[in-house]
Amino acid sequence: MRLISWNVNGIRAVEKKGFLKWFREESPDVLCLQETKAEKAQLGAGLVDVPGYTSFWCSAQKKGYSGVAVYVKKAPLSVEYGIGQERFDTEGRTLILDLGRFVLFNIYFPNGGAGNKRVPFKMDFYEHFLKAAEGFRKHGRSVIVCGDVNTAHEEVDLARPRENQKNTGFLPQERAWVSKFVKAGYCDTFRHFCPDGGHYSWWDYKTAARERDVGWRIDYFFVSRDLVPKLTEAFILKNVHGSDHCPVGIDIKF
Repeated sequence: MRLISWNVNGIRAVEKKGFLKWFREESPDVLCLQETKAEKAQLGAGLVDVPGYTSFWCSAQKKGYSGVAVYVKKAPLSVEYGIGQERFDTEGRTLILDLGRFVLFNIYFPNGGAGNKRVPFKMDFYEHFLKAAEGFRKHGRSVIVCGDVNTAHEEVDLARPRENQKNTGFLPQERAWVSKFVKAGYCDTFRHFCPDGGHYSWWDYKTAARERDVGWRIDYFFVSRDLVPKLTEAFILKNVHGSDHCPVGIDIKF
């Protein structure tokens, strides 16, 4: 199975930049999107009804904000919209699909916001998400988590760590939570295969950072430890454009 995750920074915007052509050519078994910024009813059939796939959409109450979507070739056993906390779920951040062999979380994790004002909200979301994921593992389920985590875990995960130690996305408490998550039994799949730096998934539009490759790796695939032996590859599709993020993915063999 090939699973791909991409923060598209607006599904309608990326559609105009060749998204569907790329999707058809890549043809993953599962495609997870974040920051769709649209309700399903606002989208044309070309985006909703992609041949060979079933799509699921979770939107924010606020128009043009947040939102996640999942396209799957094989229909899920069940779908959950949110993590059971209204203050988080009204922002359309989470889809949970039971795909039989594993439970998939597609999440657009909160940003800490201007002046780090939303960092407490972000940290609360992290904790409630972890409880939800652990709930499945306690029942013997394998778990795959993907999405825009909005935190670079280690210094190797961003081009300029020293300059960003007081900025959300690289704050000590944010990084410590990612460490906590990994220690709880989840593998950072890209780091499992590639320990080296210089690999990023997000670049700031305002400073033309992509042209200079001054980026951050904030988009992840995590798998519960029981799935690690089944991983065959983890990758970053750096050359795919259309958003300030690029797609990331894994190949896993059952």
